[in-house]
Amino acid sequence: MLLEGLETLSLLASEGTMAKVASRLYISQSAVSKRIAQLEQRLGKKLIEPDGRQIRLTPQARELLDRVAPSLAEMKGVLADSQTLTDLTPLPVACSETLLAGYLARFMHDYLGRDPHIALSTHHTPVILARVRSGDALLGICAGRLPPGHGLGAELLLEEPFYLVGSDQDEGIPADQRPFELGQGHRLKILTMDLDNPSNRYLREPLTQLGMVPAMELDSYLALIELAKAGIGPVLLPAGLLALVGEQGEMARPLPELGRPLHLVYRPNSLKRERIARLVNALRKHFRHYSDTPL
Repeated sequence: MLLEGLETLSLLASEGTMAKVASRLYISQSAVSKRIAQLEQRLGKKLIEPDGRQIRLTPQARELLDRVAPSLAEMKGVLADSQTLTDLTPLPVACSETLLAGYLARFMHDYLGRDPHIALSTHHTPVILARVRSGDALLGICAGRLPPGHGLGAELLLEEPFYLVGSDQDEGIPADQRPFELGQGHRLKILTMDLDNPSNRYLREPLTQLGMVPAMELDSYLALIELAKAGIGPVLLPAGLLALVGEQGEMARPLPELGRPLHLVYRPNSLKRERIARLVNALRKHFRHYSDTPL
């Protein structure tokens, strides 16, 4: 009961309302309220207070979460490792949205015929790592560089190359003389993903060396795809998304100096579980095709 109460309090800190927490936990709002009330009674302190239509944590609650959050995530992970995983148990998989769109849609269509109880969710890489560490996801498929000390098993699935899509005529330089290497004396303005995202931050230095500077940094590859389709560019896109750009993607320029690693991440004991091991082996085989075939 104590663990349930702490988990519920942690979700309230991020979600802000009883309704959202209830949806995340698949329980009623009254059950959420009951868990918090029991935790407050157990600890003898007020943990939440109303804040308009939302719920705000008290300073005592935030101090508590700061102290227990790492242990809470580890305990949840250990419990997930111990959970009985039958063929009918939902198997949560956290995935990068771009990988689902670029590489995994057809794979999942076919694999769900073998295992219809896989539960996909899409997130940025830092969230995927957090969900796998806590056991909220039993497997993660993420894009970009992983931070040191993430504490998970990780396998490189593919080093995905980047391409430059769209017009760069605004630079006023003839097409055959536009700068793509250091030392040309020019800076090419490009549209790219948010480079402050920890998994993308590593791209700043090589882009600078190539003479490229971000004119816009967006938090959505879908938005970048739409801008590229509209002829607004140049746009930096990974290889797996070029097919979604249409004609502009067919004329994309490869940037062999740039790539993003695609990783499979899991808790260390996960591969001992037969159902997860089957999915992992299928994913390895699927991405091996891309490694052996030029993109």
